[in-house]
Amino acid sequence: MFIKRIFKYPFKVEDFVAIEMPKKAHVLTVQAQGDVPCIWAVVNSDEEIETRCFRCYGTGQVLDIDITSSRYIGTFQLLSGQFIGHLFES
Repeated sequence: MFIKRIFKYPFKVEDFVAIEMPKKAHVLTVQAQGDVPCIWAVVNSDEEIETRCFRCYGTGQVLDIDITSSRYIGTFQLLSGQFIGHLFES
């Protein structure tokens, strides 16, 4: 039986972000918890683990990806709004 749960995945703000999560995880959102950006995803924790790849861009930064083949996850704020990040899954 598959039991689904929502897990949180904190990450460091870098151009390339790799996160290990169970296969078939459904990414819900990205938001900041305090000053830590986090991805929340619905997962089946019994699934094998895979690495998912994301790209993080600050407002005004050049987008060097094809946004039609990447999935926009969301926008998040850090440092009381001094940094605005935009996350895509590639």
